[in-house]
Amino acid sequence: MSKVIAVLGAGTGLGVSVARRFGREGFRVALVARRKDRLDTLVEVLAGEGMEAVAFSADLSQPAEVPALVGAIRDRFGRIDVVAYGPISGDQGFTPAAKLDAATLQDLAPLLLFTPVEVVRAVLPEWTERGEGAFLLAQGYSAAQPMPHLSGLGPVMSATRNYLYSLNAELADTGIYAGALTIASLIARSEVSAAAQAAFESADGPHFPVVDPDDLAEHCWNMYTKRDRVEQFHPESLTPQATA
Repeated sequence: MSKVIAVLGAGTGLGVSVARRFGREGFRVALVARRKDRLDTLVEVLAGEGMEAVAFSADLSQPAEVPALVGAIRDRFGRIDVVAYGPISGDQGFTPAAKLDAATLQDLAPLLLFTPVEVVRAVLPEWTERGEGAFLLAQGYSAAQPMPHLSGLGPVMSATRNYLYSLNAELADTGIYAGALTIASLIARSEVSAAAQAAFESADGPHFPVVDPDDLAEHCWNMYTKRDRVEQFHPESLTPQATA
């Protein structure tokens, strides 16, 4: 039985590129996002390239719905081997740290922290029994490098990053891999790149380049196959340097 990748937060940018990259290697693809119409379009695109893909509509800001979602994917495909999680949308924006409040963090935490934890909990028994699996997290650069005026997302993503590092170490000898792709670029063809560009241009901070999502998908494939790092930065030149 061929392997299955579940792309959670599938869109026209990184999500479909990751699906395509793994699909070329024979993976069947579960595409997950809120809007079924957009997912159906992506399914048609992948099918036209000879890949088996199925759409699953779900609100990833609702952690309690994760078990049912994972169950539905398993019912359709029989297994899940890889989860790629990266559901940032135009609904999430930056907030200057000086204006940040608890309500903003509470709104961001389910999608960016609680749901990925619940996804791992839902797939881990299967992966532990099989002795193989991978969780790939896509996150923004502010998870690792705080920047003035670009807060809100960063504090929540940094908590998820902390969790992922611990998870990677705990699972190191089990055949299960957890890794993060930390992106310091705007993603071409994504639905949110224009909004993100406006945010960066209005902020007193670095202005990031635009990256082809196919290049990011190649990072994901290399992380999955090599499993030699917890975190991959793009571009690598912006990898934060550890302090003494």
